[in-house]
Amino acid sequence: MRSYHQYCALAKALDILGDRWTLLIVRELLIRPCRYGELQEGLPGVASNLLATRLHHLEESAVVRKAADGRYELSAWGRQLAEPVQALVRWGAPLMDRRGKDDAFQGRWLALLIELIFGGVDAARPPFVAEIRADGQAVTLESAEGRVVFRPGAAAAPNLVLTGPADAVVGLLSGRLDRAGAQAEGVSVLGDADTLARLRRPDWLSGPEACREA
Repeated sequence: MRSYHQYCALAKALDILGDRWTLLIVRELLIRPCRYGELQEGLPGVASNLLATRLHHLEESAVVRKAADGRYELSAWGRQLAEPVQALVRWGAPLMDRRGKDDAFQGRWLALLIELIFGGVDAARPPFVAEIRADGQAVTLESAEGRVVFRPGAAAAPNLVLTGPADAVVGLLSGRLDRAGAQAEGVSVLGDADTLARLRRPDWLSGPEACREA
């Protein structure tokens, strides 16, 4: 791996994380530990030899380790990347208004965005379960005891079921689209969509448009 050879904390971090695919490996491992094949499946387009090289570099750098069950996971130091990765998710969220025609999507990638939009604890949040089927992949958003959590798979008894293209579903979750706007973009909305606004953090987004208005 190339080094910037600069005595600067940012440059030192980029020596480890700055190569292509590296932060997306971290993304996958922030969501859950993965076997090698699961990482390949979660990183469409990565060459197997390149993935192996990146993993080896992250292991040598003490960011990733291999667990006893054969899965890759972040080390305690690696898990500290959750905060800077979430900051990048926040920064990049305004770029998700529209999906490129060649953009791949997997339902579990919503985990980091849901943590951003619905993060923190708010005792005023009501109990609520939403099943999200973006591009046919089911995941669940659940509000309980003031906290919103994400998990893969369908919900047993959801208050809301959203089915449709990923960018339009994200628009409804984020508040960019209302129910009518999401339906106009192909989302089937079954149940109580209004409660999403009560779960959403009002300060979740500070992107370029918000900065222009400030």
